[in-house]
Amino acid sequence: MLSPQRRGGGQPSDTTGHGPGRAWPGPRLAAAAGLAGPLLLGGTILTLTLRQQAFLHTLGWDPLRAPTVDWPSGLALSPDGPWMVAAFVGSGALLSLFAAGLHRHLARSGAPGWGPRLLGGAGLALTLLGFKADPTLLPTPRTLAGTIHDGAYVLLGLTLFPGMLLLAGELRRREPWCAVALPTLLVVALAAPAFVLKGLAFYGALTLILGWFLAIAGRLWQLTRSSGP
Repeated sequence: MLSPQRRGGGQPSDTTGHGPGRAWPGPRLAAAAGLAGPLLLGGTILTLTLRQQAFLHTLGWDPLRAPTVDWPSGLALSPDGPWMVAAFVGSGALLSLFAAGLHRHLARSGAPGWGPRLLGGAGLALTLLGFKADPTLLPTPRTLAGTIHDGAYVLLGLTLFPGMLLLAGELRRREPWCAVALPTLLVVALAAPAFVLKGLAFYGALTLILGWFLAIAGRLWQLTRSSGP
């Protein structure tokens, strides 16, 4: 007698990320993307900021008095600009990949909510930040690329923080993840105001957000390793 899986004539489904019916992206690939994206973005911003301090000063940036005047977006206008554009696009794509894999992983233990989907939208917004911003203080004409960049920053805020809040609720209901639900809420509470108001606190907000992604991706990696191939 044929098993129920074989009667349908198709391949048995496999939600572990392995086998002929596996869904893409698998959790391990998603976790790797979630680890690589923040490191790519954070490493590029740090390196280019150190290399292009003189250029940033011409835009009106100062690390203490004006820390968010065209920073970090203004790095895309510098002589090393292609590297910053590539970091925005690449890290955004990696974040979207991570969000898709996290969504599939959470679907194994119940219906997934909108948290990972909104994080995927944040990945798209981060990719759109690859359009170069218009200098804030210089008398240059406004451009279409600059308008898209400004809109992408707004979209990033409208998807990232709601996505993190919704994800915290989903993680709280899943035993392997419940320990990271409260830290997720704390990151949102600390980082969201600085994202809007900027100032020196923006440095901390950016660090918290990148660190949060590393922590969630690291947890996903641990879970996929413990579950075996």
